[in-house]
Amino acid sequence: MSDSLVKIEQKDHFYILTINRPHALNALNQEVFNEFEEFFTKYSGDYSIKGVVITGEGQKSFVAGADIKEFSSLDAQGGSLLSKRGQDILFMIERFHAPVVAAVNGFALGGGCELAMACHIRVAGTHAKFGQPEVNLGLVPGYGGSQRLIQLIGKGKATEMLLTADMIHADEALRLGLVTHVVESGMEVDKALEILGKIATKGPLAIHQCIQLINAYFDKTTDGFVKEYTDFGLTIGSEDSKEGATAFVEKRKPIFQAK
Repeated sequence: MSDSLVKIEQKDHFYILTINRPHALNALNQEVFNEFEEFFTKYSGDYSIKGVVITGEGQKSFVAGADIKEFSSLDAQGGSLLSKRGQDILFMIERFHAPVVAAVNGFALGGGCELAMACHIRVAGTHAKFGQPEVNLGLVPGYGGSQRLIQLIGKGKATEMLLTADMIHADEALRLGLVTHVVESGMEVDKALEILGKIATKGPLAIHQCIQLINAYFDKTTDGFVKEYTDFGLTIGSEDSKEGATAFVEKRKPIFQAK
């Protein structure tokens, strides 16, 4: 649709989702969340998709935060519901069967940093900036930022960022492990597609199970070691595993069928 707030472009076996609100620095609102929900619900379990890139329109901002205009009329209950809604959408991204890469092309603040952290991999342009500035508004993060920031960069630095609202630049984000690559501005999506292209040559069922195992590490209700040996059994009994072993012996590239 021409009025879509999330532009969807298919490139080979990959999809590029571009948040299209440049006039608002691509701030997240409920319409954006609705379109994310529609996409990730529609394609959940579709192994013809080898990966997804999420980025923002323009060169200034990935996502500069949540749309504060939606906060003004909320009471405590309404705020909790809005926060949970955002968390639910980001969990859909984090649990998607194919890898999702954030191509961070500018400001990733508040909800934008939270969106990036929900993706499996993050690539930043040289001008990217990250932060959780909610305390400036007398708020706490609402879309998982207080949890994922600690997971990714550790308690000490996460505490400082959350309490001071300070932003960090791309180079420091790389040093801290918040992103895995920093590239020249404008090359973020290309780098994301390069990474996805490498992953796309691997067994799709194994990729899905690896994503689940990584998430299980942070799931207090799941024993990750038990899940690992269970998933190892599932993958070793798959047709893809047999194809991978046969291709290795025959010294050829495997042809995986997600079976």
